[in-house]
Amino acid sequence: MKAMIFAAGLGTRLKPLTDSLPKALVSVGEKPLLQHIIEKLKQSGFDEIIINIHHFGQQIIDFVEENNRFDIRIEFSDEREKLLDTGGGIKKASWFFDDNKPFLVHNVDILSNVDLHRLVIYHREAGSEATLVCSKRQTSRYLLFDESDHLRGWINESTGEIKSPFPNFNPSDCQKFAFSGIHILQPSIFRYMQNFPDKFSIIDFYLSICKKEKVNTYLPANLKMIDVGKWNSLEEAESLLL
Repeated sequence: MKAMIFAAGLGTRLKPLTDSLPKALVSVGEKPLLQHIIEKLKQSGFDEIIINIHHFGQQIIDFVEENNRFDIRIEFSDEREKLLDTGGGIKKASWFFDDNKPFLVHNVDILSNVDLHRLVIYHREAGSEATLVCSKRQTSRYLLFDESDHLRGWINESTGEIKSPFPNFNPSDCQKFAFSGIHILQPSIFRYMQNFPDKFSIIDFYLSICKKEKVNTYLPANLKMIDVGKWNSLEEAESLLL
């Protein structure tokens, strides 16, 4: 199976660590975040991975090569000239997903106990174009799903901004969940990206297609997850690994 790791972020919330180091190589429990994600993917049956790079991208390449590419196929999608955001990053790496099979996308700074093998099974059985791992954690921005767990919209409760392709959309009719940064996509989804610019958000993309294609949520039971994006999350992340 194939997967993509988002590792191109600037890691501004982890400064000054990321003044000389990419976020992907910040250590948690004596291992870089990138190694944690690669090993989790390998254990779940993923043996072909592409990693997008930008901030200190050569350090990421060197780290992977020093570890013999973790004895699997690992490629790189180079965004050092221009960051392409989440949707643009997937689009640029589309050449890698040429086997007509679903593929996983995983943020490098998300550590969790999500059973990725079970997620793949759920996605296949649901028959959707994309399956988004979500949670009920408190945040300001939520994805909105109907009672059948199909994506219908997005809301920023801090600003009141609402996005949805459905006319007369009412957020109160939906369940609101926080996106985890882990999702599975069908390669057929690339046909909808053809008219998008080089740089775009994957969430905006999902909202643009959810009226005509099935975009589902997946809520793992007993989910433990942490976004290792800022200083106070590093110690908490180490406890999650115990």
